[in-house]
Amino acid sequence: MEILLATFTTLFSIVNPFSAMPVFLTLTADDRASERARTALRACIYMVAVLSVAFFGGQYILNFFGINIQHLRIAGGILLMRSAFELLTPGANRDRVGPDALEESKHKDDISFTPLAMPMLSGPGSMAICIGLIRPTYVDKALTVLGFALVAFAAFLILLFSLRLTRVLGKPGMAAMARIMGFITLAIGVNFLASAVAALFPGLTR
Repeated sequence: MEILLATFTTLFSIVNPFSAMPVFLTLTADDRASERARTALRACIYMVAVLSVAFFGGQYILNFFGINIQHLRIAGGILLMRSAFELLTPGANRDRVGPDALEESKHKDDISFTPLAMPMLSGPGSMAICIGLIRPTYVDKALTVLGFALVAFAAFLILLFSLRLTRVLGKPGMAAMARIMGFITLAIGVNFLASAVAALFPGLTR
């Protein structure tokens, strides 16, 4: 249960489905509610698939390139801290999808994989975290994937009710939510960085 909770809390703040709501609403503005729900469901299923591939294949990728897991955690921590600062900085550019890609997506029949699943929900930060989540037993691995599924379910609910949430929260509420998620993401990034440095240089913690 501890692994399940740790996976969910770590990934949810990094996936941050609230930041995907504006793009989701823009790209599905002309869709019916049922079509919007199917798009959100497909995007979340794709997200679980992408994160699972990163989780199970990450160790092989590290071995192929000769990268130590602690090095990856340092890189992931820096990446998370950068994303967190963008969320915490007023007026910073927090768009995960550029204007050109957004305009191109408006003409696509299916936006569930790109840009929703990638890079909105499962971007480089979340994939880096999944690669770093090495679990020793099959039970732990299964609980980790279940954590991915719980994050996807939460993201699906948020996207499904994104129109109502946007109306209820408004711009001030969305900005406050971004600050909260940014602060949590910053703390996770610092933890990843500190734990990796402590593992590489144990003498520093004595």
